[in-house]
Amino acid sequence: MAFVYYLIIGVHVLACLFLIGVVLLQQGKSQDLASAFGGGGTQTAFGPRGSANVLSRATTVLAGVFMVTSLSLSMVRPRSSTILDTVKTPVASPSPARSAAPSTTPPAQSAAPAPATPAATAPAPASTPR
Repeated sequence: MAFVYYLIIGVHVLACLFLIGVVLLQQGKSQDLASAFGGGGTQTAFGPRGSANVLSRATTVLAGVFMVTSLSLSMVRPRSSTILDTVKTPVASPSPARSAAPSTTPPAQSAAPAPATPAATAPAPASTPR
């Protein structure tokens, strides 16, 4: 299985290098002399360059090879541990546990009085008869 993995890596690297070279060798769509002076007279049904040439076809094929090798590398990779698998996660300190049995004694009352509700503290509106 490791042989297939390294074979795919080799094909992937070669496809990457050739794809870079083919893209850098291509000429832009508007790089001819007529377009430098604003002339669009060379426009045909396929543009000024005509139909797809060897470089554009090679780009398409190499892009397909690049995608296929990328997907196959993700499926064939060796199942070894990564550096993230070796990092120990911090253990949270346990919170104080409550007793499992319910207590029969009531909880201790705090010294502070319970807060008043807003309805109890607000004065009632005065009603005047008309």
